[in-house]
Amino acid sequence: MATADEPAAPARRRSRKRFRRRLRSRIILAFVLLGFGLTALFAWATNWTRNRVENQLVEDMMNRNIEQAARQFELDPDNLEFAVDQIRAFVYTPDKFEMVRINRPEWYRLPDGIHGIVGTDEQGKPLNYKLAVRKTPRAWFFLAYDMSQTSRGEAQFQRAIYASVVVFTLLSLLVGWWSASRVMSPVTELANRLKRSGRSAEPENLAAHFPDDEVGQLAEALDDYAARLTEVVQRDREFNADVSHELRTPLAVIKGAVELLLSRPDLDEKTRNRLLRIKRAEQQCTDLISALLLLSRNERGHGSSDVAKVAEQLLDAHRAQLGGKPLELWIEGERGLVVDAPEAAIAVALGNLVGNAVKYTPQGEVVVRLHPTSVEVIDSGPGLSAEDAAKLFQRGYRGTHAGHSQGGGIGLSIVRRLCDLYGWDVHVRPGEARGVVATLRFDARPGNVQHAGQAPGG
Repeated sequence: MATADEPAAPARRRSRKRFRRRLRSRIILAFVLLGFGLTALFAWATNWTRNRVENQLVEDMMNRNIEQAARQFELDPDNLEFAVDQIRAFVYTPDKFEMVRINRPEWYRLPDGIHGIVGTDEQGKPLNYKLAVRKTPRAWFFLAYDMSQTSRGEAQFQRAIYASVVVFTLLSLLVGWWSASRVMSPVTELANRLKRSGRSAEPENLAAHFPDDEVGQLAEALDDYAARLTEVVQRDREFNADVSHELRTPLAVIKGAVELLLSRPDLDEKTRNRLLRIKRAEQQCTDLISALLLLSRNERGHGSSDVAKVAEQLLDAHRAQLGGKPLELWIEGERGLVVDAPEAAIAVALGNLVGNAVKYTPQGEVVVRLHPTSVEVIDSGPGLSAEDAAKLFQRGYRGTHAGHSQGGGIGLSIVRRLCDLYGWDVHVRPGEARGVVATLRFDARPGNVQHAGQAPGG
């Protein structure tokens, strides 16, 4: 049956495949993030330490030099500009304070201490230097240390740091890819062996191919599970075969006895009707056993079944059981639809749809309408809610109109399982005015549906 749940199996396979990819990807991603995080943290710590040490060294040197400049001024007040340890030193006496304000206003406002100055030189080039300031009533001392070369070196160092982060991240990616392949290879091998063993009747011993590690323990657990599952399946097959054989024998006896009794000419009409009802019940049981046996074995039976013929037999059986119920049953549409399936499978699938329509329609009509590749069962009953339409084919579910009627709610679930087995489609929808329309669409692939010509009307 092709329902909304039809893509469930491929979806599960895709989900498992995505999970395997995610597991491998998560291992690789963990290595990449670890490599990137450690490298970035190391780069940041290195750059921070370098800058801190460099600044501390420069400031210590400038503090020493400005102290030296102050002492030199005390010794030689006439020397107001001089170089100390490759640092430009400037000394301004009180009569030059106004000149500092005019020519170097950024220096004029600075307090004592070491300051970073960013600007441009006379040629307009970027200029970056540190300025040590010491202001006393007798003189102002300024020491300028050019940081341009240091800034260029710092930029080169940072580029090298960034490049190392990228290189080590790529290296982490390669290591993660290699590690993920190593880690996942036994899991992938286990999955492949498990797939291959699923194609044979006897499961393969998986644990023998793996060492005694986590994957080996998983393989051992799968072997144990496969053994228990095989035992359950074997018991189920034997049970189904035994039940089928044991039930067919008394049904064959019932069928023979009923046919023998029906052949007697002195039967009254009441007894004949009862015997015909027993015969129909026997045929229904036989069809149901055959269909359930096909489902238990998960194998398709073959045959050339005339859908119109099966539908007429079903309607005849239900007409005989109506009693005084004001309900008309008939068949209409194109005849000659032949399906590659046993009549038992068609009778069970279509019979459940017809039986539900007859059961839940108190009066009116039930029509079986034949189409080139499908058949519809249309009734004039109380209709169908959206909740019932969504859950009607679930095992054990009974619709809101079931009331106290007999039945365990498994008939339509059997129809769904037959449709899954044969690739058919079944669905229900509300009728145009009232009632329910149940559609059984057969597999229209070549060789599965054929038309044997127009059959006589009925």
